[in-house]
Amino acid sequence: MISRILSTARIEFLIALRNRWVTIAIAMMMLFSLVLSVAGSAPSGALGADRLSVTVASLTSLSVYLVPLLALLISFDAVAGEVERGTLPLHLTYPLGRGGLLAGKLAAQLLVVALAVTLGYAVAAVVAVQASGAAALAGLPALFRLIWTSVLLGAVFLSLGHAMSSLSRRPSGAAGMAIALWLVFIVLYDLGLLAAVVADDGGAFTTRVFPWLLVANPADAFRIFNLAASDAVGAASGLAGAADAIAIWKPLASLLLWPLAAALLARAAFGRVQP
Repeated sequence: MISRILSTARIEFLIALRNRWVTIAIAMMMLFSLVLSVAGSAPSGALGADRLSVTVASLTSLSVYLVPLLALLISFDAVAGEVERGTLPLHLTYPLGRGGLLAGKLAAQLLVVALAVTLGYAVAAVVAVQASGAAALAGLPALFRLIWTSVLLGAVFLSLGHAMSSLSRRPSGAAGMAIALWLVFIVLYDLGLLAAVVADDGGAFTTRVFPWLLVANPADAFRIFNLAASDAVGAASGLAGAADAIAIWKPLASLLLWPLAAALLARAAFGRVQP
């Protein structure tokens, strides 16, 4: 079973390599990380934090937009594309269940995301160390935390992309659903919470319900978890107050549970697809 999943993952990774997704993802993350590492170093002295920690705080705010978008772009046609090309029935004749097929696709695409964020953030680390010397090494734990949480966030949206791809019969429809999903989770969700907090004016919703709704969103949980442990929270986000007020185990639990929940959702949606 494991060997068949790994074989599927290998084929899917080679397809991603051929379609330039690996190159595009790595180049995108390296470019944005380089820009932020150069432009985001100005506040470091005022904050009393090392340059790499400030860069990581800036990268956290960027990654919450870029990593989910990248994951959805990679995964939106994972099932719908197979249906349109007529290759899904062939895949299902192999001695590998639907769950194994999805697991192979997820493993390959997650490797693409992991390579992109690791190499992209490594550029930021190199620039910070070259500019500040050994003092920048104090920010390495924050950088490592950003890398593995980014991979978890990517896993969530890869599986959500698989679910959208299974619910649509065409890649064009899956692409539209994926973009709508990105808008809801990354943009509209926070706007809705902000409007509710303003309307509540410090009431029970703000003090009791709002923190739980905030960590229920994987993107917000990712941002809060990384900022809560950062020495340069004020450099990157208006969520600094929330990051200090919410117990750190809550966003961590959300980040750990969401990939499993999203994978189960994708498997349930894929089970309804007729070859």
